[in-house]
Amino acid sequence: MKFKLKAQNLLEAIGMLFNLVPRPLIDTQVAFNAARVIMAAANTGLFEAMGKTGNTAKELAEKTDTNEAATKKLLQCLVSMNYVRYRNNTYQLRRGYYKWLLPDSPTNLLAKLRFQQKEWNWMAGLENYIREGKIIDIHSNLTEQEWADYQGAMRDLSYTLALETAKKLTLPDDARSMLDIGGAHGAYSIELCKKYPQLEATIFELPGAVQAAREIGMQYHDGSRIHYKAGNALEDDLGTGVYDIVMANNLVHHFNVEENRRLTKKVAAALKPGGIFVIGEFIPEGQPAKTDMITATSALYFSMTSSSGAWTVAEITDWQSDAGLEPLKTKSLYSIPGWKLCIARKAAPLKP
Repeated sequence: MKFKLKAQNLLEAIGMLFNLVPRPLIDTQVAFNAARVIMAAANTGLFEAMGKTGNTAKELAEKTDTNEAATKKLLQCLVSMNYVRYRNNTYQLRRGYYKWLLPDSPTNLLAKLRFQQKEWNWMAGLENYIREGKIIDIHSNLTEQEWADYQGAMRDLSYTLALETAKKLTLPDDARSMLDIGGAHGAYSIELCKKYPQLEATIFELPGAVQAAREIGMQYHDGSRIHYKAGNALEDDLGTGVYDIVMANNLVHHFNVEENRRLTKKVAAALKPGGIFVIGEFIPEGQPAKTDMITATSALYFSMTSSSGAWTVAEITDWQSDAGLEPLKTKSLYSIPGWKLCIARKAAPLKP
């Protein structure tokens, strides 16, 4: 997926045709202004205040305890961005955004949009990373509240991916055990447990994150088949021949190649014969010209905020093969362009 300018009238079309429009200014000044408009609307509760009905700027300012004149300017920006419809002095959220911006929708992104204020500040250090290669180790510096905010944001980011992942993965009907490494909010485990009634999942999370993860996860399941365990997958024993499926979503970009090889070998040992190891990530293409903008910018973000970055399918399947697993066909998801599932299976013993 790529973003591009779209002319709204003939004059703008001519300007774009002859390269008269200063694209770098649109991609920076206008883009970051627009991003902050959306984040500010989420942070002030404006989307929840709008709901599905029309409200005047005064009514919305009263609901959100904000300045009426400033709120009106923010609303005008949202109208120009086609998030909000203006009619008869009222502002109403467009129907297509109900699923993403209203709290009663399970697919809402409000926690993620609010957490992006923190990520915005992290990205302010990009030039230091480019000049010096110095990373920001985000997981080492989060407070207890920031861990909770982070887990909520990751749940928002993962929910639609989890729905699609559960649809696309096929397990034996009698699959009983799952390990979800770094599973945090539990979205993937929850959806797979819904699909397979005999399945029980263990979410394996860092000690600093597990409590916040459990509290978020318990909002969406009763805890009867989903359990939480604190630990470090690189250091702790994962068991031998225990699991029908091991998942690692949005995780391996935090580890370097040797760490990922070590983790994959531990996972291979922990799988039952016939079990599968699923890695879900933004996966760049081998050639830069073929990598979409979402994946490329995500890969840069990961490399700046952890010790590693994004990995290609060839690199991931190499770890899996080296661990004695059989790589299967990679599955692409539609929920977020660039996200793929790299799946490998542990061979079952030959029958005598």
